[in-house]
Amino acid sequence: MEQAEKDAGTLAALMLHLEEVRLPRALQLLDKVNAGGLLSDRDISFLKKVYQDSRANESLVDRHPEYDGIVCRCFSLYTEIITKGIENEKNR
Repeated sequence: MEQAEKDAGTLAALMLHLEEVRLPRALQLLDKVNAGGLLSDRDISFLKKVYQDSRANESLVDRHPEYDGIVCRCFSLYTEIITKGIENEKNR
């Protein structure tokens, strides 16, 4: 199987996982921290896993710049969650 076919399958799986798992969870976390909540150990583990996966898939995204927009929007969302979570922790 050539790289383009592998990439297509991987990208399809990643987009499905983003839509069904990661984005809903991230939006829940955003609501939580915007309401003044603190990030739990489970929440932090989720965010660490997202970061680790993004590093593991970095070369895939480099080969497919058409996904730059969605990747940037996701990182912006995760950054907002982390920033607000840290702020809430400081204000605790």
